[in-house]
Amino acid sequence: MKLKKMGIALLAAGLMASSVPAMADLVFPALSYRTGPFGANGAENADGYLDYFALLNERDGGIGGIKIQTPECETEYKPEKGVECYESTKGSGALLYQPLSTGITYQLIPKVTADKIPMLTPGYGRTSSANGKVFEYVFNFPANYWDGASVGVKYILDQEKGDLKGKKITLLYHNSAYGKEPIRTLEELSKKHGYTLKTIPVDSPGQEQKSQWLEIRRDKPDYVLMWGWGVMNQVAIGEAAKMGFPMDHFIGIWWAGSENDVKPAGEGANGYKALTFHGVGKDFPIFKDIETHLVAKGKATNGGKNIGTALYNRGLYFAMLAAEAAATAQKIHNTKDLTGAQMRDGLEALKLDKARLEALGLPNFAPEVTISCENHGGSGLVAVQQWDAKAGAWKLVSDFMPSDREIIDPLIKADSEAFAAENKITPRECK
Repeated sequence: MKLKKMGIALLAAGLMASSVPAMADLVFPALSYRTGPFGANGAENADGYLDYFALLNERDGGIGGIKIQTPECETEYKPEKGVECYESTKGSGALLYQPLSTGITYQLIPKVTADKIPMLTPGYGRTSSANGKVFEYVFNFPANYWDGASVGVKYILDQEKGDLKGKKITLLYHNSAYGKEPIRTLEELSKKHGYTLKTIPVDSPGQEQKSQWLEIRRDKPDYVLMWGWGVMNQVAIGEAAKMGFPMDHFIGIWWAGSENDVKPAGEGANGYKALTFHGVGKDFPIFKDIETHLVAKGKATNGGKNIGTALYNRGLYFAMLAAEAAATAQKIHNTKDLTGAQMRDGLEALKLDKARLEALGLPNFAPEVTISCENHGGSGLVAVQQWDAKAGAWKLVSDFMPSDREIIDPLIKADSEAFAAENKITPRECK
């Protein structure tokens, strides 16, 4: 009888213990693409994203002492696959999505808003989601495509001693929602600065560009801007090199500025430029931590082979922004376990100053970041990097520069308000 009573008591104690919910892990699904025509670029970005969270788990025990899960789902860069990945992972306690695709982003905007799970689309996605009054759960800091287009023109303006009248600029773009994003901004800037703009589309994946480059040869533009991705970039840079187009007058958006884009052209790519919103190379303290806590233990994604590349750095930066927002949310709500709505609050209160970047092992890696309820787009500061074929490395050749707010802000306001009207959204009040 005594043994039976002891058994019942132990069982009851076990039931009581199991009824107390354990602290859930913080879940950041990784919507990645390692296959298809854009797989090489997608893999490098995903490696950096996964490694940063793995570093936090190994070195710090997670975020605020709570471990991180990063369930990876292959999207193949296809909107329908991206939606499937979202639906299959959102019930896991997902706190934030970074879909790495403008097409997928457009599909997920209504879904994340309804489900109250924030989405961060740094350097891609719908540009007007910078208006937090309309896009409550969508963020696109630290810079967007319109910022990129503006800074690209600003950089050209500096090269031309402040005068673009009579100059010709060609936009070579991926024939998709992504590639079309900068057109309106470039058109408005052409009215302001007096240059002639011509736009030339390239159908995905972009392996055939003979006719486009024959057109460029005939037109003889002073500068070519490129909104490309994947193999399109390699082919374009190769074609430009063959025709002798001056590489220092060829400027890509940040998605056309990886090692994969320039190396196939060899010496011909020397001098090619691309926009960026973060640092280049691996001369930052954080990479020593990655070597110690991940590579040396055999825990780095893909064995660490992509560490320090432009896209690995970008994925790492994306994860860092998410982690810092989560830590901010934990402080705001005085809890380690978070909901999507609380994560949204952390994003809207995010402040990354120079001191914090240095503490993270990323001194001078990127401009300071300050987000608010109204401003989901950040400062829009963008720099220019240039490829040194001899050194086999990117180098920053400009400071981080602000975009033309006189042009950008009215465009964001008009587009976001049109979206609100079309979708019957009442812009929220921000206190």
